[in-house]
Amino acid sequence: MKKFKIAVVGAGQFSQCFIPLFKSHPYVEEVVLAEVKKERRDKFAKAFSIKRTFSSLEEVLKSDVDAVALFTQRHLHGPQTIQALQAGKHVYSAVPTAQSLEEIREIIEEVERTGLIYMTGETSYYYPCTVYCRDQFKTGEFGDFVHGDAQYLHDMSHGFYEAYQYSGGSDWKKVAGIPPMYYPTHTVSMILSVTGAKATKVSCLGYVDKHEDGIFREGANLWNNRFSNETAMIRTSDGGMARLNEFRRVGWGGQNSVYMSMFGTKGSYEEHANGSSWSSLKWGEVIDLTDQLSCQDAYIHLENKSDGQQLHQVLQNDFKTSLAKIHNEDRLPLSYTGKPNGHLGSHQFLIDDFMKSLHTGDLPPNHVWRAADYLVPGLIAHDSALRDGEMMDVPDFGSPPANWKVLDPELFRADPVN
Repeated sequence: MKKFKIAVVGAGQFSQCFIPLFKSHPYVEEVVLAEVKKERRDKFAKAFSIKRTFSSLEEVLKSDVDAVALFTQRHLHGPQTIQALQAGKHVYSAVPTAQSLEEIREIIEEVERTGLIYMTGETSYYYPCTVYCRDQFKTGEFGDFVHGDAQYLHDMSHGFYEAYQYSGGSDWKKVAGIPPMYYPTHTVSMILSVTGAKATKVSCLGYVDKHEDGIFREGANLWNNRFSNETAMIRTSDGGMARLNEFRRVGWGGQNSVYMSMFGTKGSYEEHANGSSWSSLKWGEVIDLTDQLSCQDAYIHLENKSDGQQLHQVLQNDFKTSLAKIHNEDRLPLSYTGKPNGHLGSHQFLIDDFMKSLHTGDLPPNHVWRAADYLVPGLIAHDSALRDGEMMDVPDFGSPPANWKVLDPELFRADPVN
């Protein structure tokens, strides 16, 4: 049975969390690295015992790898995904999938044309709160979906300055000023991955930044973006509604920078700065879920440090957290025992999903059509903010072909391949 050769593209703070997971997965034959900066390329190759390295995406796409895993700058994901698919490679991409409707459309067309696997690495899909709410929704405990409230509250001072400087070099401010709603997938996916619905309409307002660093200014970034914070209201295809907060200037120090609440006709889930709970129509019944959904054990591996520098505490929490009790650890490969994890236990599940998808030929849960559902509401939301909150339609990019099965990764554990 076939094992796969994976090219990790980008030697950055994020990719180093995933290299050990690819290397230790039973369905992976080899991990190679593509990185434009020789110093980083050599350092990562030594740290992770990678034998083959490449100096560019173009170079690695000419090689015999089966798939690429993109951990490059956010605005590059769309063009690089298209390039990889056209070269005949499967694609795992960190979020966001793209930066425009045109890029999304072309990626979907390439997946349909080639039959290759595309997966968006949306960490919020496996956040404990999302897993819990998805289970509750499937069993009918929510009733009908009424309202969702999802936040990504990440102040620039909480590690973003350093992250953008690391990836963007001397021109880092040009990419740091990305519109918050161009990175909406954490918030959108927490709601839509529970209900299975799509966003149909959106209205959004933006907060014009006042900070002296000048990142969010016209002419200062690639998007001429002035908004450091954006709040959207969406209508969903099941008749529900949701508020999405994407904030990059915010006085917030809660235990999770990404969190949500969901309300249904029969039951509701609420999350706040230091805990979470479930309540129902039964008056006075409030169940504390904090222990069940908390990822308590953060740990740091020396290879996970960026150029020997200590990551900001918020990024440490993002990149290096263990599983919660709600997670189905039994579906993960035994080889993942003791391996790095992160973003509230999601990293191991995401890589396992991708490799199981390559192994079976089935679509991963976070396939390209679902990736569009997570991203497009944000792209339209920013347009709405530029029009002072005008209600706008969210285009629907469709669903997978009826004959392309969607993988249920919970059904089996990946066993070693001879």
